[in-house]
Amino acid sequence: MAPLNPGDAFPPGVTFTYIPPTGSLDLTVCGLPTKYDASKEFQNKKVVLVAVPGAFTPTCQEQHITSYLGNLDKLKAKGIDSVIFIASNDAFVMSAWGKANGINDESILFMSDANAEFSRSIGWANADRTGRYAVVIDHGKVVYADADTQRGSIAHSGAEGVLAKL
Repeated sequence: MAPLNPGDAFPPGVTFTYIPPTGSLDLTVCGLPTKYDASKEFQNKKVVLVAVPGAFTPTCQEQHITSYLGNLDKLKAKGIDSVIFIASNDAFVMSAWGKANGINDESILFMSDANAEFSRSIGWANADRTGRYAVVIDHGKVVYADADTQRGSIAHSGAEGVLAKL
């Protein structure tokens, strides 16, 4: 599969794993990982899919997640139904990252792109890690897709960059 471009259909067969939020922020309470059929779910929603190299890593934690937390209302006002963060970390780490950032509901979902499988399939992986990119999918169609290739930059994949393109 090639990189995603505006106008493309979101590819079939894309799944991630995640632990659905329970309302608890207790990091010692673990749920069970569940498959999330992104190809199916994205048919009926407008979604921002954000990939980061790793949960709890400096740029991801200090800039990336905070840009979305600070702009969630603006994204919702632009019709975004879901913001989903993916990384090659497992579903347990991704769940803990969400909780550590005060997310105990479905306002932002945190999912695993195991082995960076999806990211590799679109050419936006960095060895075994997901790259840093954002894709906006509007009812199954890609309307924005861009990656940040400069270390520490979230110009294209941060909330401000995405909002500028909506």
